[in-house]
Amino acid sequence: MAIKQNSVVTMHYELKDAQGEVLDSSKGQEPLVYMHGASNIIIGLEEQLEGKTVGDNIEAVVSPEKGYGLPVEALVQQVPAEAFGDEIEQIDVGMRFQAETEQGPVPVVVTGIEDGIVTVDGNHPLAGKELHFNCSIAEIRDATSEEIEHGHAHGPGGHQHD
Repeated sequence: MAIKQNSVVTMHYELKDAQGEVLDSSKGQEPLVYMHGASNIIIGLEEQLEGKTVGDNIEAVVSPEKGYGLPVEALVQQVPAEAFGDEIEQIDVGMRFQAETEQGPVPVVVTGIEDGIVTVDGNHPLAGKELHFNCSIAEIRDATSEEIEHGHAHGPGGHQHD
């Protein structure tokens, strides 16, 4: 069976950046299980997995445009330290938290603190990066009608969420 729309795919993967640094991996963990064609993984990887079969090993390079996008300047904000109130003492570069915006909560990372100004970045941490995947296809099956209706794979035994 080949990977196609509404296939449930089980695979192991390793993700590296362009410099070869490992960013994520399923090694020593459960494999990734996703439903193909349901936007469960980035489009650039999904396109390169299309048509692959069990036992295939894939080296996939995904451009930022087909990964997590290019960084958006408007998602980098400078906020007066006073906006953090008493919590400013606990704020450090690299911290992640949810910022409340008019569009709802947005995950951000603190990228700088200088002269009473905190710089936060709402871009995905992998935005602008070329991604290098090594994937090994372990299993492929047709999605159930319930999985197709829900838009994602379910674990062994069926429905695994509320």
